[in-house]
Amino acid sequence: MTEKGFTDERSSEDVGSVRISDDVVAVIAGLAASEVEGVVGMSGGLVGDIGEMLGKRSLSKGVKVEVGDREAALDLFVILEYGVRIPEVAQRIQENVKRAVESMTGLNVVEVNIHVQAISTSETHDERVR
Repeated sequence: MTEKGFTDERSSEDVGSVRISDDVVAVIAGLAASEVEGVVGMSGGLVGDIGEMLGKRSLSKGVKVEVGDREAALDLFVILEYGVRIPEVAQRIQENVKRAVESMTGLNVVEVNIHVQAISTSETHDERVR
């Protein structure tokens, strides 16, 4: 079984390589998206929501990553706050995720696709947190 990820072999001295797991890229993207004002949370789908109810929170929840040789494409499934301008928040998410992933991994992010899964009112969010 091989682990998916990005291997950086640009070292000037032959001392080894650096391997960045897809999961690490997903965590970086998830945290960067969560920092954007208007983002209530990430949607992990049915499996992710069941895991969260069982107390297993994942920092990469709601993020799908495809990593090539030197490039990455990401899909983020988000829950936004009611009343925000969706296109503006989506653009800020794209910019923040692209900047974070590129600066921390050295990968070239070719696309960040935002999928708005739900809109949360304060009452809806309070019920989900309980």
